[in-house]
Amino acid sequence: MKITPDVFDAYLKCPTKCWLRSRGESPSGCTYPEWVKAQSQSYRMSETERLIAASPHDQVVHSPDAGNLKVAKWRLAANVPMQVKMDFCILESELHAVERLPAESRGKPAQFIPIRFVFSNKLSKDDKMLLAFDAFALARSLRRQVTHGRIIHGDNHTTSKIKTTPVDNEVRKKIERIAVLAVLTSVRLH
Repeated sequence: MKITPDVFDAYLKCPTKCWLRSRGESPSGCTYPEWVKAQSQSYRMSETERLIAASPHDQVVHSPDAGNLKVAKWRLAANVPMQVKMDFCILESELHAVERLPAESRGKPAQFIPIRFVFSNKLSKDDKMLLAFDAFALARSLRRQVTHGRIIHGDNHTTSKIKTTPVDNEVRKKIERIAVLAVLTSVRLH
């Protein structure tokens, strides 16, 4: 089973919604979720452009190969595809952006900071959990700890630094529950 940020987000709201989303069911008759999705996409595109414009052009890449992140030389990557195989599922995502901070000293690895864009002015617990999902996937891909991430949000482009390690275990448990939910419901359907 593939677990995406949409499936993970749906689980945070309701396990039934998660199951429906994992089966490709789309909500019908509700325009609000469609409006939220459109707002999110628009905000993500404009914030990506703004972040890229503020960075030196020779240090920015688009859609880098996730398999070569450890040897990367860029400072900022936008639209980073991520696919991580776990024992019970595949995590699949496209990280909004990733900042790479060079190693502080010889022998230390570079730090990778996932960045998520959220159009609302106030962050919710789910927004922070989605960033933690991104950090979890990035950490599994790199095979090293990702301790924090950033959320850029709202009309004023507010940046919030979020520690992700305190909820790492909670994210893993939710991913396991989603995988179990998918297996149990597929067994019942057959």
